[in-house]
Amino acid sequence: MANYNRVILVGRLTRDPELRYIPNGTPVVEFGLAVSNRRQTPSGEWVEEPVFVDIVLWQRQAEIASEYLTKGSPVLIEGRLKMDTWTTSDGQKRSKLRVVGERMQLLGARAGEAESAPSQPVGPGKAQPSPPPERCYEPTYEPEPTYEEPPPDQSYPDDVPF
Repeated sequence: MANYNRVILVGRLTRDPELRYIPNGTPVVEFGLAVSNRRQTPSGEWVEEPVFVDIVLWQRQAEIASEYLTKGSPVLIEGRLKMDTWTTSDGQKRSKLRVVGERMQLLGARAGEAESAPSQPVGPGKAQPSPPPERCYEPTYEPEPTYEEPPPDQSYPDDVPF
């Protein structure tokens, strides 16, 4: 059986990114992401159910995240699930499921720019999406042409050319 481990999340940061460097100098950043699930109750009311996910980014993406993202920033993260396990100082085993981000796309506007500014994708070999339309236009509908039937007293010739 083949395995597939892929996660795509769009949400907002729950805390500022924490940039640090491991002993070999590689940057790593960690932050929390809130993703909202919207569902309808049996009574017909819509409720939001937030899911909180820990995200880890490495190398250049970590530096970009620490520079441009703050608490509340919208972001798209694509990556894989990873289970971290460790033993505490008092001997208890702990584990935590995280998302190791492999691609990040900043969704908010940069400081000082309009909210409709296009976002900047970050990741190997990813092309920038086309910018959003400048304006939204209401579609205009032309009424369908009406065809009138000939009056009942009008007759057609018998020599039809086909």
